[in-house]
Amino acid sequence: MLSVVVPSFQEERRLGPTLDRLHAYLASRGQAFEILVVDDGSTDRTGDVAQGAATRWSEVRLLPLGRNRGKGAAVRAGVLDAKGDPILVTDADLSTPIEELEKLQARLEAGADIAIGSRALPESDLQVRQNILRETMGKTFNRIVRGLGMLGFRDTQCGFKLYRAGPARDLFSRSRVDGFAFDVETLLLADGLYRVDEVPVVWRNDAASRVSPLKDSLRMLRDVLRLKLRR
Repeated sequence: MLSVVVPSFQEERRLGPTLDRLHAYLASRGQAFEILVVDDGSTDRTGDVAQGAATRWSEVRLLPLGRNRGKGAAVRAGVLDAKGDPILVTDADLSTPIEELEKLQARLEAGADIAIGSRALPESDLQVRQNILRETMGKTFNRIVRGLGMLGFRDTQCGFKLYRAGPARDLFSRSRVDGFAFDVETLLLADGLYRVDEVPVVWRNDAASRVSPLKDSLRMLRDVLRLKLRR
């Protein structure tokens, strides 16, 4: 069974169409699946939307965190609660279309333990780009990560990653970062233990992104420096 973890915070507008699309596509594949929506302490109707979908479809579950803890905490809770193998983590805006799952699954079938979507490889297809500020700050963050000698990946932050269940549970049971830098932490924990393939994907920016280019980037940099010191 495939588990799909969808971390969600203040997503009442986008979550309904996303769940409709996820369920329709996954049901068409003929493979058992579950969709686990992790509500990261939303104060809007995110939980109600997810619960409504769970009422319609037995494959959808809602995991409420009670208070806002951060994307890393939401993904961790979802992965550790997931029942399936493999486990896909995808953003609620589906900037990477769910159909790209096939590319990542092919890498696992070829021997990878983890397949991470990437917007930064030559074969990546950025159909709708971010504004210049967000794109520049994203690239700068990845250059900092590589410059610190921590990871060689071109894009650690794309919100579309597929894990074998065993490695996923191992990594997230040991992760501690609750913010957006959780991706860097889990990839660092995987370094030398698991095979990680970086896979070019289609990506379409959603202008309604909740990531603050300045505030969240500074928090991510702080967390990455802490990870460097710990390493």
